[in-house]
Amino acid sequence: MRPRLVIVGAGPRGAGLLERIAANAPELYAGTGLDIHLVDPHPPGAGRIWRAAQSPLLWMNSHAEDVTMFTDESVRMSGPVREGPTLHEWAGLDGRTFADRQIQGRYLRHVYDRAVADLPEGVTVHHHPCRALRVSGPREGRQQVWLEGRRSPLPADLVVLALGHLDADLDPEQTALAAYADAHGLVHLPPDFTADSDLSALRPGEPVLVRGFGLAFVDLMVLLTEGRGGRYDKDTYLPSGREPVLYVGSRRGVPYHSKIGYDWTGERPPLPRFLGPGEVDELRARPGGFDFRRDVWPLVEKELGFAHYHRLFTVHPERTAIAWRDFEEKYAAAEGDAETRALVSAAVPDPADRLDLAALDRPLDGVRYGSHEEFQEGLRAHVEEDLSRRHDPRYSPDLAVFLALLSVYGQLVRLGDIGSWWHGFFSCLASGPPGPRLRQLLALSRAGVVRFVGAGMTVTARDGVFRASADTVPGFAVEARALVEARLPEPTVERARDALLRELQTDGAAETPEGLLRVDPVDGRILNGGGLPHPRRFALGPFTDGRTPGAFTRPRTGGPAFRQNDATARAALVFLRDLTDRSARSARSAGPSPAGSPEESAP
Repeated sequence: MRPRLVIVGAGPRGAGLLERIAANAPELYAGTGLDIHLVDPHPPGAGRIWRAAQSPLLWMNSHAEDVTMFTDESVRMSGPVREGPTLHEWAGLDGRTFADRQIQGRYLRHVYDRAVADLPEGVTVHHHPCRALRVSGPREGRQQVWLEGRRSPLPADLVVLALGHLDADLDPEQTALAAYADAHGLVHLPPDFTADSDLSALRPGEPVLVRGFGLAFVDLMVLLTEGRGGRYDKDTYLPSGREPVLYVGSRRGVPYHSKIGYDWTGERPPLPRFLGPGEVDELRARPGGFDFRRDVWPLVEKELGFAHYHRLFTVHPERTAIAWRDFEEKYAAAEGDAETRALVSAAVPDPADRLDLAALDRPLDGVRYGSHEEFQEGLRAHVEEDLSRRHDPRYSPDLAVFLALLSVYGQLVRLGDIGSWWHGFFSCLASGPPGPRLRQLLALSRAGVVRFVGAGMTVTARDGVFRASADTVPGFAVEARALVEARLPEPTVERARDALLRELQTDGAAETPEGLLRVDPVDGRILNGGGLPHPRRFALGPFTDGRTPGAFTRPRTGGPAFRQNDATARAALVFLRDLTDRSARSARSAGPSPAGSPEESAP
């Protein structure tokens, strides 16, 4: 039989893998043909998150010129570069546009169609619009992929899981809140992809507690305001009267930082400098392992600071007190926070030009307001200041830090599961909402449609209602009959609702302490409890300990997902080529098959 590769998940990650298979096949695969089966109930390319069947009001959070699904010379990989259009080039958009997700879905479909067209002759793609329920089969033999609504399994010589973001069962706290809501006639919307949430139970004019201040909140805000007929007249929001009142808070108590609104010019910081492949190799080789905060975070801080000050000293030298070469030498030699802070204080006179990662991450830590109304004014001022800075090229060291964050992420994926804190930190600084969305947030706040609760927000359920309070405004609390958890479910194997992933857990696939699927950092093969990679099963995506910032990225920034896709595609093609060769040799040595005998599968 022709070799079979089954890819479970046909969204951006599955499409990106297919693009790498097409790019590498001319070099690595010259077999007797290949059948690639894509299993996904959603459209190939777009998948669930970027499908057309969602509100056109929902945007991407990146400029159209900063979105690509194609490799370039910055991606460190073994396979060939196959350049292609960015989103704005393909769609004919202004590069500074924040495209809606439907447009991105069409772009992803183009990527998928192009990858299929680029496959060599004899390689055929089949799409199964259903779910995969489990994978079975011996380690050294053909696998069986069991599909929803199909009695017999789909045979596979190799299986790649590219499942994307998954639904999850509720954790103990969410379970208790949901039970309380059921018992008292309240509304509780658990973590979910906001476009899939049923928001009809959130009634006009009534208070709604919202826990989470990231991108899921932004989607919620849009669907409950413009989505209900409200509109903006410049910086003023004109309500339709159908909006609830959103009381929003989180651990940070502030929205993610705005996307930067200007272009890069001039020399890029030479990255990596303090956290590169050598440092990662050394960390991975430590017999006793490593601790992220103790061993990794100081290198991250050093790398981000290097990018920041490289830009400041080389582009804005008038705001520095010494020459860059002198600063760079002393910065590299500085040991510990105190020595670095002393150097920066002496060399950079204006505190606004210094990098303070703790303040960027948690600006409300230790800050207290005397009243709820005073805090509304204070947080609006914080957002205004963030917007102003993020759109002012005088503060271009902020963009250098963004580039360093991408570089750091590309290195950290090789370390496996480093805990959830880093991913939240990265998202807050580098993956925030478009500037126009934060201006809308300000308008909604002034209109009284959005009210800020504060940092360290806690929610309790008693006396028949939900009650929220926060550290930022001592003594303030708000009660409501509706609570929305505005965030995606945690990508853990144990609580995943995906039957296939749960079956892998039962079958002995290894998990990290954070509950992620362990994979070989070299090529994505799934590891068992003993650390042994499965020869015929791979996994890519946010549910693995090799998770990356996203399946697509900004051009010329290295794209760790592209690197992973390339490594997995090459490993799969080499395996299938060798399998075909062995099968052919076996057939030749066995002689012709008896007439009428069934065709055997490859071993």
